[in-house]
Amino acid sequence: MTERRRHLSVRGGEWAFAVVGLPLALLGGVYAFAVLYAGTLLSLTVLGLPFVVAGLLGARGLGTLHRRLVGRLLGEYVEVPGKPPLPAGLIARGRVVLTDPAGWRALFYLVLRLPLGVLGFAAAVALPLGCGWLIGFPLWIRLLQPGPRPDGRLDAASTALGLLLLCAVPVAIRSLSAANRHLARLLLGPARAQRRVRELETARATLLADNTDLFRRLERDLHDGTQARLVALAITLSLAEDALSPTAGPDLPRLRVLVDRARTQTDDTVAELRRLTRGIHPVALDGGLDEALTGLAATSSVPVGVHLDLRERPHPVAARAVYFCAAELLTNIAKHSGARSAELTARAADGRIRLTVRDDGRGDAALGTGTGLTGLAERLAAVDGILRVDSPPGGPTVVTAELPTRLC
Repeated sequence: MTERRRHLSVRGGEWAFAVVGLPLALLGGVYAFAVLYAGTLLSLTVLGLPFVVAGLLGARGLGTLHRRLVGRLLGEYVEVPGKPPLPAGLIARGRVVLTDPAGWRALFYLVLRLPLGVLGFAAAVALPLGCGWLIGFPLWIRLLQPGPRPDGRLDAASTALGLLLLCAVPVAIRSLSAANRHLARLLLGPARAQRRVRELETARATLLADNTDLFRRLERDLHDGTQARLVALAITLSLAEDALSPTAGPDLPRLRVLVDRARTQTDDTVAELRRLTRGIHPVALDGGLDEALTGLAATSSVPVGVHLDLRERPHPVAARAVYFCAAELLTNIAKHSGARSAELTARAADGRIRLTVRDDGRGDAALGTGTGLTGLAERLAAVDGILRVDSPPGGPTVVTAELPTRLC
């Protein structure tokens, strides 16, 4: 019953978009056809290209209005396509505008939006009015032709048809709203290549920021930690040298204490250096990705089953990304999931490597919830990888990372 009521209901924004959107759709459609028609006629003259350039800029502006209307009334956020760089000179700028895919896509959107706008207005206004006329047909006939009517089957059929069409109004409006959302996403947003470039730029900026933070932290730790340990070790060795003074003879008990202290300081310094260099290149990867993943699973506080099929040896950068991804996911399972067991699967074949980590925890994990998944997705995007999270409330949680085994 609830599902049927949901299908028969229409949000106010969808109805308003069908009504208010018609004038803008008519304006955009007439504008698009005028640009295409006049541009074709003027293509053999000097005014042809400047007219098309101005038309494409206007189409971009109308596309912005439609994008805002879709976001405000239909609740569909459409990413704004980036503006092309405008070089100096009118000819160079005109060439950039003519080759800008966003302008042509906006013009094509205006052409397709016109029939959708007319259909939406018909479904939201004309169809309900027609249904009201059909339902009230017996009344209108009696008002126009008073007196007894021998046959009432036409009246009954009219009322039944009106009620049937009235039930189809919400379905029609919802279907046309879905079509308008899809059309806006497809043509008013950035092209796939532009979106990919933007994702790579964002991922590159994230990696640069992370690497800068890493090197700054490494420099600070070396200065405040390792360097201080080495200075203390030098002082201890200097004191040991004084204990070997030939004038008074060697002080063996004091010398033994200083040597033990120097050995301890050396061990602490080596351990500190190992800790600092562990995040730069994992030593576990020296034996291969399979051994590294097996070692990660063995050290996890949650029992982890491992299934590996690495028939292709991935690029070292890809292997490093998979290793750190697995380490981050297993850490999340131990800290946040409350899982009793987990499963790690890695498969490399056909030029792609896929890592899947599954746990039986409480679920409800998602990108941007503070578990590091967003940063992990950005790092994978920098190596042309993707991260998918499937975590319904109550579990299980399945996180899949996929990236190419070879990086160009």
